[in-house]
Amino acid sequence: MRWDNLSAPPDAGVPDGPAPAAPPLPLALPGAVARTFDTPGFRGMTFYEVRAKSIINRVPGTSRVGFDWTINPYRGCSHACSYCLAGDTPILMANGHTKPLADLVVGDEIYGTVRGRTGRRYAVTTVFDHWSTTKPAYRITLGDGTQLVASGDHRFLSERGWRQAKRLTGGRLVGTGGAAEAPKDSPEYRRGYLCGIIRGDGKLGTFTYSYGTVHRFRLALADLEALDRSRAYLTSFGVATTAFEFSVATTSRRVIRALRATSRADVTAITDLIAWPEWPTDEWRKGFLAGVFDAVGSCSGGILRLRTADGQILRRAASALAHFGIDVELGAVMRLPDMVRFFHLVDPAITRKRSIAGLPATTAPGLDVVSVEPLGLEMPLYDITTGTGDFVAAGVVSHNCFARNTHTYLDLDAGQDFDSKVIVKVNAGELVRRELAAPRWRGEQIAMGTNVDCYQRAEGRYQLMPQILAALRDFANPFSILTKGTLILRDLDLLRQAASVTDVGLAMSIGFVDEATWRSVERGTPSPRRRLDAVRTLTDAGFRVSVLMAPILPGLTDTAESIEATVAAIAAAGAASVTPIPLHLRPGAREWYASWLTREHPRLAPLYRQLYQRGSYLPKEYQREVTARVRMAARRHGLDRSEPGESRQVSAPSQPVIEQLTLL
Repeated sequence: MRWDNLSAPPDAGVPDGPAPAAPPLPLALPGAVARTFDTPGFRGMTFYEVRAKSIINRVPGTSRVGFDWTINPYRGCSHACSYCLAGDTPILMANGHTKPLADLVVGDEIYGTVRGRTGRRYAVTTVFDHWSTTKPAYRITLGDGTQLVASGDHRFLSERGWRQAKRLTGGRLVGTGGAAEAPKDSPEYRRGYLCGIIRGDGKLGTFTYSYGTVHRFRLALADLEALDRSRAYLTSFGVATTAFEFSVATTSRRVIRALRATSRADVTAITDLIAWPEWPTDEWRKGFLAGVFDAVGSCSGGILRLRTADGQILRRAASALAHFGIDVELGAVMRLPDMVRFFHLVDPAITRKRSIAGLPATTAPGLDVVSVEPLGLEMPLYDITTGTGDFVAAGVVSHNCFARNTHTYLDLDAGQDFDSKVIVKVNAGELVRRELAAPRWRGEQIAMGTNVDCYQRAEGRYQLMPQILAALRDFANPFSILTKGTLILRDLDLLRQAASVTDVGLAMSIGFVDEATWRSVERGTPSPRRRLDAVRTLTDAGFRVSVLMAPILPGLTDTAESIEATVAAIAAAGAASVTPIPLHLRPGAREWYASWLTREHPRLAPLYRQLYQRGSYLPKEYQREVTARVRMAARRHGLDRSEPGESRQVSAPSQPVIEQLTLL
């Protein structure tokens, strides 16, 4: 268990004023004390107080940060979102089938959408996380009769952008349309499938030669899915076949494998199985359409084609399509809702032929919202995190929720738990003192605030940092602090005392000074102006305060005006240096930020897809350009100076070259 160092028994020392009730403990936190508080800032949150077994942690060797040791007295955050759907909601999988939302697992491939120059298109994406919660439920009814159950704040893509479920009335949604009921695996469906695929691409007959009579059946295909299904269906009817390699792969063609049977009884049985029925049933029609599509069909570009000169096959296929109300002529463009309905209705075996990747995501008849009704009860609801930030649920494009994966290491789910449960290592101060006194400790630099801000709001109640700073002071151990929290000023005296005996590096994270941007992406932190005031106070106290201009947001705060205003304000506050750190997006943060960006600044989505197409970090060319622009602004405002005696001579913090604090 990665977090078993959090399982020591708790002590009795706790903050006063807790509410009496608390949720049950997570399995990974045995012996923790769960507390809730009535103060507005912590309403709805639970703090799990643990006595950790260790506190000074080594940074993994593969990390790109510039330090080796760190202290994190807190784990968790209160600023995630939670959008959910009912567990039986069908999700469109990458193989063209559907699966209930509750049954999805991490790693499943499903359909989402991506924005490009010509609009939003469907794309295959991966499920990164999956969780459930309980919330008040609403029923959304669409014009085609589809009904979804979702939380009121779940968002769907409409013609006018993302809209919450409870505000959908009167709009029209974007999507593929509802799926048809899949065919039953019945003898009639199997007969129809064999008829379609063998008549479409098989060889069957009895031939007389000079040396005798030969009975022959052969079905050769490049796609094993259809070949395996055909063999299984034949076996179910008592027909034995042999599989073999029909032709080897070349530079331009895939390997082709085949089935064969050579006995009179088997060939006769197959002939009977694929006979045209006088009165075809619905299940036979579905099987026939699936079989002939696997044999000679395609739907590239939304055009349904059957590449055969057999007029009987074409007439039967057209008749079956019309019977099911699929309004399309062979060789004509098929609307996406009809295409998806066709695939679900007949269930072809070959996955690649069922792909809708690259097709435009638009609205369609029947996707108008008829009603939104509160059900008046709370229900278990589910959500996922995907690579595209969305997914197709019950035929409509649905938003997903961002989640930070690290909370799952604690056996807490990535949904509501992440929003409202913070781990507090209440014995952090005594642990730091004990570990600094250990003979094996060599007095190395320790960085704080590089993962979770050690001066977050919870620190105002738990007051762990004074104990930690006192221990570092008493052992004269060098350390650095990176924070967005102005609460650091509370500990100014302790910081002064520590700086008199060791190197203390202080850095404030200020990525921009625009108030509207701050309210949008960092609303849980002190405003940029308050942080600049803290820089001035720390500087006046004799510290050389570095400012990490982080994160710089492409397209938003990387403009010449934003950089100039931010650097000017940082210089005016008395900072000793400024280090630009462009935004990096790890899995989890990447999905949340993408959803925020497409909601608030959809025009920037193509830019971000291009910039982050290779991973979490921006291209080096972009980073070099932004760094150069910030450095030029810094020179203009005198931030490149390093005169001795200008401020207290404590070392600059060990700056994490590419690290940033959590946006929210």
